[in-house]
Amino acid sequence: MKNNKQKAIATIYLSIAGNTLLALAKGLTGFFGNSYALIADAIESTTDVLASILVLFGLKYATRPADKNHPYGHGRAEPLVTFIVVGFLVISATIIAYKSIQNIQTPHEVPEKYTLIVLAVIVVIKELFYRIVSKKSDETKSTSLKADAWHHRSDAITSLMAFIGISVAIYMGEGYENADDWAALIASGFIVYNAYLIFRPALGEIMDENLHDDLVLKIRTIAKEVDGVIDTEKCYVRKTGITFHVDLHLVVKADITVKEGHKVAHHLKDVLKEKLPEISDVLIHVEPD
Repeated sequence: MKNNKQKAIATIYLSIAGNTLLALAKGLTGFFGNSYALIADAIESTTDVLASILVLFGLKYATRPADKNHPYGHGRAEPLVTFIVVGFLVISATIIAYKSIQNIQTPHEVPEKYTLIVLAVIVVIKELFYRIVSKKSDETKSTSLKADAWHHRSDAITSLMAFIGISVAIYMGEGYENADDWAALIASGFIVYNAYLIFRPALGEIMDENLHDDLVLKIRTIAKEVDGVIDTEKCYVRKTGITFHVDLHLVVKADITVKEGHKVAHHLKDVLKEKLPEISDVLIHVEPD
């Protein structure tokens, strides 16, 4: 699991660096290019930087080993950080929507054409960031890293909407000057929707929702290959950060001794942790056949 932790942290550092540079590029281009949609995009990217820093803190804390006060580890810190990240998304969407409505009601100049070039580049970069971070979140099973990936996707959507709005403002001419503001307003709705997509799985993790059928199937399959195991009954999986805790009911022969049943259970636990390194602990209850 140490390797997964290093992967996740390295990915977050990449996000922080990328979001910082893009926020600066958007802000400067929007200011000099007369585009509030780009400035709004820069605001969203700035919250992304803060959110990524929070994710970094959450990952480092969540991967601390178990101690006396936290016998199950510190993994639940990760979905809690995800909730804060969702809060940042909703706040940024609210700010963008509020400022967009203000700008729609205020006459202003048409954005400069070069803003379209900047936006096109940003959309491509942000989509690439989304794919990279999303892949790493799948590899590490990190909820907060998935949230960070969706930040990149929401940023790409915001930039795409800004591109459409500015294109309308430039090429449709007089009367369409505030099209980029309408684009920013619509983009705020997409950001709120993405916030929900991030929030839902994190809530499921906090509530110990049954979301790990694929892992349960792997556990049952591996268990049946271990000597002394006849079958498995109940199998519950709880996600804590980037690791999992398993409660398993194991069926063994009814005529073996307690010591022999204990030995089978310990051997199975070792096999499961070896073959499925994302599992941090297995609690096994032995049942007679």
